[in-house]
Amino acid sequence: MSRRELREQIFKLLFRVEFNKMEDMPEQEELFFAGEDAAADEDAAYISEKYHKISEKLTEIDALLNEKASGWDTVRMGKVDLTILRLAVYEICYDEDVPTGVAINEAVELAKKFGQDASYGFVNGVLAKFA
Repeated sequence: MSRRELREQIFKLLFRVEFNKMEDMPEQEELFFAGEDAAADEDAAYISEKYHKISEKLTEIDALLNEKASGWDTVRMGKVDLTILRLAVYEICYDEDVPTGVAINEAVELAKKFGQDASYGFVNGVLAKFA
């Protein structure tokens, strides 16, 4: 899988956090990898590892988002936008392998693909405050 496809899979797995309790996520992760779009072992390991790293820092990431997104709170954000922002903020603040510009660009592309019409502008605006 390409980096973009891997990021999209991480987004899809991370999105499940919005609809399940954290204690249910191991089962959700199992179901995710057992689905029809099952990734190759190496890709699945990368997706799982990055998902776990992000989920361990969700509280910190949400605090950063609440601080930077003036007039917005993570509770008010759309679930798709919030998930995209969480992934991007993790990459910007904690993943040294991903340049900030790449993280922002990829987040905007995810927002165009999965978000509403104005999602990409919102995501770009919030992430610009992290650049």
